[in-house]
Amino acid sequence: MHPEVDNDTVVDARQSNLPGRMAVVIPVYNHGGTVQAVVAAACSLGWPVFVVDDGSTDGGPDGLALPSGARLLRHPVNLGKGAALITGFQAAAELADWAITLDADGQHDPRDARRLIAAIPQGQRPIVVGRRQRMAGEGAPWTSRFGRGFSNFWIGMAAGPPVTDSQSGFRIYPLPETLALDVRARRYQFEIEVLVKAAWAGLPVIEAPVNVRYFGPERISHFRPFIDFCRNTGTFARLITRRVFGLKNKPNGIN
Repeated sequence: MHPEVDNDTVVDARQSNLPGRMAVVIPVYNHGGTVQAVVAAACSLGWPVFVVDDGSTDGGPDGLALPSGARLLRHPVNLGKGAALITGFQAAAELADWAITLDADGQHDPRDARRLIAAIPQGQRPIVVGRRQRMAGEGAPWTSRFGRGFSNFWIGMAAGPPVTDSQSGFRIYPLPETLALDVRARRYQFEIEVLVKAAWAGLPVIEAPVNVRYFGPERISHFRPFIDFCRNTGTFARLITRRVFGLKNKPNGIN
């Protein structure tokens, strides 16, 4: 694992030497109360922003005032977070080398993207996962703490990378390498499977610290413990089976 970067001076210095063209991808599903502020903060970074409305029914994206540099993409029905990310990646790949992803619920500070960029080793193209700080603190939902530990363990069992926050949605993905990984999951499980498939393909996965904000009971979350636990279990079973039987594939275009 690459050493974590937690130094604002280093972060600012690296901003003048970006590893490539950046774009931001924000998946949205019924985040009408928070998405406007998140998009505005993301646009302040100065990179193209792709907002992917995954079939929202709260009317939020309809009234979204997009700043200059932002583009709204739509799914007519809810297809899942993974599907929204893929739609965003495909659009971003036309003009960027990297996609920065963050959730629309306001838990992430888009300015922390600079920390993720600063963690990228020169000449490498890893997936960078934002390791959320103070996850055990007051306000952090038990579902997030339990889910993180559960998926961290089973990612290791599937020969994935030794990450500590496998459920963080604040990440940087290299394009088009990520699109070549043939990830099958289209809901939350995408963010699990993509890490395992990256490790199988020899694509590095590293972490860097980011801040997280929780807002108590009013926080918008579409995580459903029983249903998503079952889906996670199915994804891990599929990946571990492929590992046991030697069916791990190396996608074309990844050295």
